[in-house]
Amino acid sequence: MTIPKRSAAVRILMTVDAVGGVWRYAMDLAASLQPRGFEFLFVGLGPQPSDGQQREASELGQLRWVDAPLDWMVKSEGELSDVGPQIADLARAEAVDLLHLNLPSQAAVIDTDLPVIAMSHSCVVTWFAGVRGEPVPADWQWHHAINRRGLLRADLALAPSRNHARMLEEAYGGIDRLHVVYNSSRSAQTSDSKDLLVSAAARWWDDGKNGRVLDEAAASTAWPIIMAGPSNGPDGQTLPIRHAEHPGEISHADVMSLMRRSSVFVSPSLYEPFGLAALEAARAHNALVLADIATYRELWDGAALFADPKDAKALAAAIDRLLGDNDLRAKLADKAAERSRRFDLPSQAEAMAGLYSGLLQRNYTLSAAELP
Repeated sequence: MTIPKRSAAVRILMTVDAVGGVWRYAMDLAASLQPRGFEFLFVGLGPQPSDGQQREASELGQLRWVDAPLDWMVKSEGELSDVGPQIADLARAEAVDLLHLNLPSQAAVIDTDLPVIAMSHSCVVTWFAGVRGEPVPADWQWHHAINRRGLLRADLALAPSRNHARMLEEAYGGIDRLHVVYNSSRSAQTSDSKDLLVSAAARWWDDGKNGRVLDEAAASTAWPIIMAGPSNGPDGQTLPIRHAEHPGEISHADVMSLMRRSSVFVSPSLYEPFGLAALEAARAHNALVLADIATYRELWDGAALFADPKDAKALAAAIDRLLGDNDLRAKLADKAAERSRRFDLPSQAEAMAGLYSGLLQRNYTLSAAELP
């Protein structure tokens, strides 16, 4: 399907934040779609980006930061009342063609005739299901309502894995226009010489990343574990890291340098809609030790060792098994690198370009039908 001929590139408004994996997703996707004739206006919400993030975004499009919060950082739906209007105003002012919103709540109340995509990278409701194994608490129930409205209002809803799509439908009911497009990464596929160390990277203040159990496992592993990433969250969350080495929050380039040095990468997450860090580590030729959760089984079964994420001894045993078996470690590093090629940028770009173009063609046809 092709879009109508245009005198300029197709302009996509994409919402981003500077806190988690959405930033990496947005930058990598934009880089892969630029050669296909798409331009990007990144609209940031929540905590301000770093200087490095601002430079990266400016190389791939325009970046506009608005004074509006992320839904998981506020206590009531009313605090999000300006989000939709601000995004819609920017869409009109900047003459964009399509909105790609990386939180479904951002699509719940938005006044625009442009096509709207709502991408769920994670949400409070599925986080509670995955991490706590229970429904979202009463004071967070408004997340269920606003996310459901956003997913149903959008012209297209996206999930980064089949398991996360399943969790969304279990949480919110059937979503007619729900598609799965796997994430990818611009990180280079490398096989550098390795050091005798284990790497891990996450927002460790997030209980879903399960840093407490990994830190406990680090007390008994044969090699040092380096846990890169912040241990203090934006709302006062904190995780003391006592046994692993903890360089704190470091740049993405430094995380990739760490992965190129490490022989093993470990992710103990209780909840991962996709898990970009594991993909980046696989591309850096790490053997993977992963939490035995449905998403990781979907993506990495047969190419990683799995362990019960709630059992520090089981996690340490899986890590030590790789550390003590050079042949197994090399074999699984090769398998992870091979599997990572399934989640390649051209496939993601092809899928997203097709979805964008289909929505633009549909919108163009509907608009033409309304003409007198």
